[in-house]
Amino acid sequence: MAGTVLEVGTGVLIITIVWIAALVFGTLLLRASGPAKLGVVPVFLLALTITLALVLIPRGPEESPPFKEIEIVDTLFIGRYVLLAVASAVFLLAFFMLLPLHFLEPVYAKALKTQ
Repeated sequence: MAGTVLEVGTGVLIITIVWIAALVFGTLLLRASGPAKLGVVPVFLLALTITLALVLIPRGPEESPPFKEIEIVDTLFIGRYVLLAVASAVFLLAFFMLLPLHFLEPVYAKALKTQ
């Protein structure tokens, strides 16, 4: 797509630069002494005006150009679920075959200590 920087349009990039500059100038003006502190208000209003102008007055056309959407198809869907079903069945079979061995393990009595 023409006119993009970092995968965003030029308008978004301009708005970002305007607000970064407004924040920098606002910070500098807030550190000033006296009536120069009030310079933050016009800087903020200017940034707001530029943002509203760029948002409310678009340059490009309203409708997007027609294009065929790329359809992603998972061709291994059935095979993956068959493999998952077989692996689950083997796990459950092994679990239920080992479970009786665990419960039926003999417990031997301990010898009494004689003195």
